[in-house]
Amino acid sequence: MSSSVTAFHLPAPLTSVTGGRRGRRRAAAAGGVRCRLADLIGGDLVRPDLGRWLQDVEKHKALAVYSPHEGGYEGRYLNRLRYQGYRFLDLTARGLGDPESTLTKIHPVCPPHLGKQPIARWYFPPEVDYRLSLLPPDAKGLVLWVIEAKVLSKAELQFLVLLPTLRPKVKVIAECGNWRKFLWRPLREAADLPSAEGSTASVQPE
Repeated sequence: MSSSVTAFHLPAPLTSVTGGRRGRRRAAAAGGVRCRLADLIGGDLVRPDLGRWLQDVEKHKALAVYSPHEGGYEGRYLNRLRYQGYRFLDLTARGLGDPESTLTKIHPVCPPHLGKQPIARWYFPPEVDYRLSLLPPDAKGLVLWVIEAKVLSKAELQFLVLLPTLRPKVKVIAECGNWRKFLWRPLREAADLPSAEGSTASVQPE
């Protein structure tokens, strides 16, 4: 649906309860809030971009996504990848540690000792390699979905860009911020790496 649909006018809310007549006059002078039909029914629900989403995932291997603050929109794109045969590994960037060690190497984890127990160190298998070993034969690949990736440094994002090269069956989706509608772009652009030519990614947020 194009963006040139008929616009509606919603009455502007009062600035405050204590504003009295002055607040009401300011609200009336504003003339209402202009919005489009897509703003009333959810602009993401009327965008036929799932085909382009699949193409960009296969082409760029690693994408940075920007979803609305209220959440829920990214589920449509996640489910479309699941329908294609992908399995998912969901991780949060907070507390991830060194991505290279956590995802591709045997790494130590120190549980909290609470000041009463001896400091211990446990070793865990690499998260990505372990999940790859558990993939069923009919799985198309593994999607590493990183939540709150906006807290990662440029160097850590650059490793996530290289991860599909090190593990060809892995795709990376990193939530690098928020926007008014669901957008994506190659993760290498968010990590300040030279972008590949011919990108068909969605419009980039400022």
